[in-house]
Amino acid sequence: MYRRHQAVTLQKAASESPGLHRLVALARESGERLRRCESLIPPMLRARIQAGPVEGSEWCLLAENNAVAAKLRQLLPALAAHLRSHGSDVQSIRVKVVKLR
Repeated sequence: MYRRHQAVTLQKAASESPGLHRLVALARESGERLRRCESLIPPMLRARIQAGPVEGSEWCLLAENNAVAAKLRQLLPALAAHLRSHGSDVQSIRVKVVKLR
């Protein structure tokens, strides 16, 4: 019997797989955290930062280079406090330098 493979949307795949559903939810949460913090991040840095993984109460931000990471590390206490004041369970934020785009 020949079975045709059909494309499946991410939402459909996530709804049928608990592991993928959790991964999509964590990615969405990470993006929301970054959006909540945007006003605290200088405009020139915003395009050089991306939301990274959420692992329990730890969140990771991805920085384009060491200079961006250094400035971002100075902002971490304010970012964490801001997120906690808006209901996020963020105990620590780490910064990882990666080549973006």
